Amino acid sequence: MPGASGEVAGEGEHTVPSILRRVMETKLTPSMKEAMQRSDLTVATVCGGSLLLAMGGLLEGRHAVTNHLGMDVLGATGAIPITARVVDDGNLVTGGGVTSGLDVAIYLVERELGPRIAHAVELLFEFERRGTVWRNQGLPVVQQAPAVADSAAGPELYSQHQGSKDTTTDNLFDGEWEAAISTPVGKMSVTLNIQTRDAHIYGEARQGSEVAVFKDPVRRGNQLTWSQRVTKPMRLNLKFEVMVEGSRMTGVAKASVLPASRLVGERLVGNQ
Repeated sequence: MPGASGEVAGEGEHTVPSILRRVMETKLTPSMKEAMQRSDLTVATVCGGSLLLAMGGLLEGRHAVTNHLGMDVLGATGAIPITARVVDDGNLVTGGGVTSGLDVAIYLVERELGPRIAHAVELLFEFERRGTVWRNQGLPVVQQAPAVADSAAGPELYSQHQGSKDTTTDNLFDGEWEAAISTPVGKMSVTLNIQTRDAHIYGEARQGSEVAVFKDPVRRGNQLTWSQRVTKPMRLNLKFEVMVEGSRMTGVAKASVLPASRLVGERLVGNQ
């Protein structure tokens, strides 16, 4: 599965997100899903090819790599990004930037046919494979735990997962909102339902039959931030930052390095 060549930033039809979105509208994603469900097939990607699979919801919980410019986006889709030239996740083998394509090819030759054939191919191409192929095997890497500055912050962090504590007494954000999000790959219409209960803010977003609960909502005055998982127009973890004036909501939704998408909403039911 190859990647896409185009502009990284912007909202035009020649940007990488727009190109990937158009490919997702073809029969390729269902075909790749069927292929990845077969134990006798190995799916290999190079550069942004893994992003195409990830945005189609095919790499959730899978270890993978992509071009270094798309690693944050890869993580935002629910995949587990690994910084390596080649990542072996069983029937999925992914390569990083475009030059890792030869590394992927020679590794697959070695994995399927053995090191002698792979070495002969290296001699033929006058190319030596670079880097260590990452596999989820062996001893785990011991990472230093982050220092906790103040143990009293624990309950507050926990409360953010349950709904952020609202230190104000008004219910500025409460109500049902009809919002439109202008993304680089199309416009999304979303209904937001926000409530304040016991000094904590809770919310959910509804898009068609899909309902997503706000994760880690935090309010600061007339500003509210939260994270949310969406599957349309592609699978991403989005971070929302909005503000309210009266019955009008404005803000942005952003996924990693992708361009921020403008959000505009009107309150339908609730505080006026």
